[in-house]
Amino acid sequence: MGKLEELLKTNNFSIVQRELQEMNPVDIANEMGELDTTDMIRVFRLMSKELAAEVFAYLDENDHQTIARQLSTEEAQHLVEDMSLDDAVDFLDELPSDMVRNILAKADPDTRKLINTFLKYPDNSAGSLMTVEFVRLYETQTCKEAIAYVRSSGIEKETIYTCYVTDQSTHLTGIVSLREILTNKDETLIRDIMSTDFVSATTLEDQEQIAQDFKKYDLIAMPVLDMEQRIVGIITVDDIMDVIEDEQTEDLERIAGMQHAEKGYLDSSVWELSKNRIIWLMVLMVSATITASVITRFNKLLEGMIALTAFIPMLMDTGGNSGSQASTLMVRGLAVGEVTLHDWRKVIWKELRVGFVCASILGTVNFLRIMAFNQATWQVNLVVNLTLFFTVMVAKTLGSSMPMAARLAHLDPALMASPMLTTMVDLFTLLIYFTIATKLLPMLGVALTGM
Repeated sequence: MGKLEELLKTNNFSIVQRELQEMNPVDIANEMGELDTTDMIRVFRLMSKELAAEVFAYLDENDHQTIARQLSTEEAQHLVEDMSLDDAVDFLDELPSDMVRNILAKADPDTRKLINTFLKYPDNSAGSLMTVEFVRLYETQTCKEAIAYVRSSGIEKETIYTCYVTDQSTHLTGIVSLREILTNKDETLIRDIMSTDFVSATTLEDQEQIAQDFKKYDLIAMPVLDMEQRIVGIITVDDIMDVIEDEQTEDLERIAGMQHAEKGYLDSSVWELSKNRIIWLMVLMVSATITASVITRFNKLLEGMIALTAFIPMLMDTGGNSGSQASTLMVRGLAVGEVTLHDWRKVIWKELRVGFVCASILGTVNFLRIMAFNQATWQVNLVVNLTLFFTVMVAKTLGSSMPMAARLAHLDPALMASPMLTTMVDLFTLLIYFTIATKLLPMLGVALTGM
């Protein structure tokens, strides 16, 4: 039982209110997530407007919706007024449209204009992530003037560690850290200490690319520019952490052959979970018709050489696992920028060599295993392990190339990481197996009576 839940049982709300002021907003949000709806709303209403706005930013999306459904228009209005602009926009997305209209009608004109601008940016774009609460300086200001400005307005800003320098038309011309300002003389001009070498994003740039740039350049904030190179906002690292988590979750779901879920596992209904999974299950089930037709085509071979049947599951599983290893690494490499489409020759050459090493070791161990524990003849053993060798080689090549092909076709590489790859590898495994068996066994003096 959490601290808040224990305090609520006392029904002494003045104590609860006092304790809330002493707690960290992150801890409050975590504990609120464990409460039922009634207690969650009660705690939310006991907080000051400023604390409620701060705590709200740390709650998950489902709790946002729970609270939004319970608030009156006046309560929502007060909450929006104390939120940072990007959090306010996210909150308004959760509210009914009539309530949003009422809130915007009562907002001051500048705030209303900014919120409407944010709401028009596409989801998952830099414009939808950014905040407009940043420190803007001018090239002609001195360090003394800059410090005075930061001191007077910094409390309202998302971050003050990096300041953004513009000309009179708000075109971004440089950035300067607060440390640089504080450690230079009062009369030093900002343009003399600012850096003109900076990384920025455009308002329509995809959030996944922005996340890669944050990691690549070790940023804590990034300016967002419009098409005319004017700064319109910044994206901070805390927002990017949420993006990275969402992108990783989406990739894992697609690797597992599921549609992206908007809600968490426990918050999703059985129907929602089933709907997210059934499409790929049906696709894979229908695609299994291809592998079944291959087996049917070589049915007489299996009738004449029953021993071959026992090794099909092992060969298909090993091929699938080999391909999944390569594809998972490739999806991650493409996602974090370790690998690009220009590296395709290097990737395939490396995976061919990795496949050769893995296939040689697996084939040797499997040959000895079959000789020791199975009753199969050495001829069948040889066919099985030659198949294993070529299957691993093919699976590694497919696993590394299919995600890159998907990226080239502007598809999500994660789609090729498991569902499609499994079907392809199974098909090639059977074709390799039966082709080797029909060609090699007669050469080794084994009569295929069923053929």
